[in-house]
Amino acid sequence: MGKEQRRDPDYAFILTVLLLLGLSLIMVFSASYIISAESSRGDPYFFLRRQAVWIGLGLVGMLALSRFPYHRLRRMSPFLLLVSFILLVLVYIPGIGVEIYDARRWIGLGPITVQPAEFCKLAFMIFTAAYMSSRSIRLEKFWSSSFVPLALMGVAFFLILKQPDYGTSLLLAAATVTVIFLAGLPFKQAAGIFLVSLPAMIILAIKEPYRLQRLTSFLDPWADPGDSGHQIIQSLFALGPGHIFGVGLGRSRQKLYYLPLPHSDFIFAIIGEELGFVGAVMVLLLFFILFWRGIRIAMLAPDSFGSLLAAGITSLLAIQVMMNIAVVTGSIPVTGVTLPLISAGGSSLFFTLCGFGILLNISRHLQEVGG
Repeated sequence: MGKEQRRDPDYAFILTVLLLLGLSLIMVFSASYIISAESSRGDPYFFLRRQAVWIGLGLVGMLALSRFPYHRLRRMSPFLLLVSFILLVLVYIPGIGVEIYDARRWIGLGPITVQPAEFCKLAFMIFTAAYMSSRSIRLEKFWSSSFVPLALMGVAFFLILKQPDYGTSLLLAAATVTVIFLAGLPFKQAAGIFLVSLPAMIILAIKEPYRLQRLTSFLDPWADPGDSGHQIIQSLFALGPGHIFGVGLGRSRQKLYYLPLPHSDFIFAIIGEELGFVGAVMVLLLFFILFWRGIRIAMLAPDSFGSLLAAGITSLLAIQVMMNIAVVTGSIPVTGVTLPLISAGGSSLFFTLCGFGILLNISRHLQEVGG
């Protein structure tokens, strides 16, 4: 253990975030301007302006939380978790919850909508880190340690699943279990959690017809190319012509009504088509830098709460990136999870940047170690 010292925030992390946000503005505009211009809005800059507004709000949140002492979040964690549960329930109340594409995932706040599940992910990382770093728990006692965050996570999981949003539910579960495991969960408990949860995940995946359809289309998208296999096929059609250097910025063909949600869930496919293999690898490299810096912050944090919290926020980012790119490349079934920092969005972008603000605050208190 080294000596804690007050230091500047992680500038490499900040620069990488800004590069990804700059790329987001470019690619969101490139992927959306035609469909936006030809929509009822008739405004090719609609998604670009909206993305710029959310980036601005997110950067304000990141700056504020980078200066807010992360230690105070430990005491606030039960309240934050309670608020997240209340918001998850509010999406089902008529007049408050907003239904879009047969899903109730949003709360209307005047001209904007907010997705409570995004806040819940961050609140859960704070609560789980606070709970698992408490000196009063004994990790070898399942019912008084990991059971509590797992049980609460189960409640949030099914509230989000009911929206329906299976992808975000899985992301929340995976990140929560990661934090619990890193806290020192005994191997027997980890194996037991895995053996119990795996059949449950399989049952949930095949219980609803649309989820089963996604699973079968992933295994053989060409069996139904006009419907269930359409997204995966069109995504691969976008990645293929990109070759090494891409077809050129703004020259994608798949964004012309072939690939659904080219500016959102499948924006990585447009990056691969327009910027090619080189562009796609550069994006992955930038994300890798964020993962590396996040892991470094977690390892050098001055206390177990800061370490677990940094690990949880980094896990959220890493798992979501892997899920999105795996979908785009046809490696897993479609989940509806966006690409952090790059996909067009509101709540996801804002709370991701807020989480990064917490990471930056932790980075100002790292232990002094050799090198």
